[in-house]
Amino acid sequence: MRASRVPILFAVGLLGACSPRESQSQPVLAEPTRAAPTSAAAMKMSFAPVVQKAAPAVVNISAKRLVRQQTDPFWQMFGLGVPQARLAASLGSGVIVRSDGVIVTNNHVVEGGQEITVALNDRREFPARILLAEPRTDLAVLKIDLPPGEKLPVLALDDSDGTQVGDLVLAIGDPFGVGQTVTNGIVSALNRTTDPTGDGGSAYIQTDAAINPGNSGGALVDMDGDLIGVNSFILSRSGSSSGVGFAIPAAVVRRVVETAVGGGRAVVRPWLGARTQTVSAEIARSLDLALPQGALVADIWPGGPAARAGLKTGDVVLQADGKPVTDAAGLNYAIRNSRPGETLSLGVRRADGRDQTLTLRAEAPPANPPRDARTLTGRHPFDGAQVVNLSPAVADELGVDPFAGPGVLVTGLDRGAAMNVGLRRGDIIRAVNGQRIGNVRDLAGAVAQPQRLWQVTIERDGREVSATFRG
Repeated sequence: MRASRVPILFAVGLLGACSPRESQSQPVLAEPTRAAPTSAAAMKMSFAPVVQKAAPAVVNISAKRLVRQQTDPFWQMFGLGVPQARLAASLGSGVIVRSDGVIVTNNHVVEGGQEITVALNDRREFPARILLAEPRTDLAVLKIDLPPGEKLPVLALDDSDGTQVGDLVLAIGDPFGVGQTVTNGIVSALNRTTDPTGDGGSAYIQTDAAINPGNSGGALVDMDGDLIGVNSFILSRSGSSSGVGFAIPAAVVRRVVETAVGGGRAVVRPWLGARTQTVSAEIARSLDLALPQGALVADIWPGGPAARAGLKTGDVVLQADGKPVTDAAGLNYAIRNSRPGETLSLGVRRADGRDQTLTLRAEAPPANPPRDARTLTGRHPFDGAQVVNLSPAVADELGVDPFAGPGVLVTGLDRGAAMNVGLRRGDIIRAVNGQRIGNVRDLAGAVAQPQRLWQVTIERDGREVSATFRG
């Protein structure tokens, strides 16, 4: 049985069950700054002071929504199977990050919620509204309105990168809806990714502190009582904690919160402007690298940040701002969590074996060509399809490959022929009746006149697929 990624959300009803040359490439081992307990008395020390500081800023969150419940198909044949609406609810946790009532949680806790309620540590309840929701990072920022002059306890965000593997941590949340619960463990790993391509730039804190359904959005705190991460999901065969939990780092949380309170509708994240792959043992041997670490540059976007910094195909990025780059995901994480306009130094091993330091200016991916978003209608296979022009900005927003080239991306499906013929969100439309499709205008022109037969070519998961449909 394979372990699966399980959002740690406790759900009620239908909301769901609920990442020289040799010496330069060697990692530098830091001197230990933590001390293990040296006596029985030290082993008996309590976590109570940390809990007393952190727990008041952890809240319970419930989200309710109406769902359509299908009736027995037998009765539908007689016109009696009218779907019934029922109320479904999900329970999760959240963390107060500003004393005026700004709270961060997981996006999957509140996604689709039409009525969101926050229960404070003192049992008071407040309705909440969503300031910003980010499915890509699985974070959402909420706001509750407080009585005049009231200030709430907060958890300070520790994004200093001082967390080390082996550090003691506490997970605070509301598992199974039983009430606030505290579990302890250690940091099992840092910069852990569940995205093998590294394109998402995800880098989670892994912990063995027990987290279970309902802990979604709860706090992972260090022994200073500061927030180092927001618990997001577990890997488990059973659906309950197996000691492999993942938290979104505080650095990512800070960027999302700053954007939300500043009135932004989306976090602007820089991109590298290059396609990279993790250096494997085989690649390391071929490039004469002492260790299989770093990100190999496989492709460069013309005129992008990487190109202007001087990166070239075949380069291996070994460091970003003085920190080792373990893999492609680690490099993307460093780039994406900088701010547009900032500069980063990149330690690079050139294809000819030279080591060089380059300066990269962080920039948002360009929205070129413009989106030109449309919903297509008419007697053709794309009826009901929502489409946009593919650009680096759109690719970053929707999590697709920006190097797929020009084309039209399917972003959604309404009722219509497109859904019936099997078109999917994320498909790239490449050709219609032998005409290559470069943008939305091309597609709209290609389907303007009815046809007896439609020959369609799309790209899905990197492969082109062709099919013929009757008009």
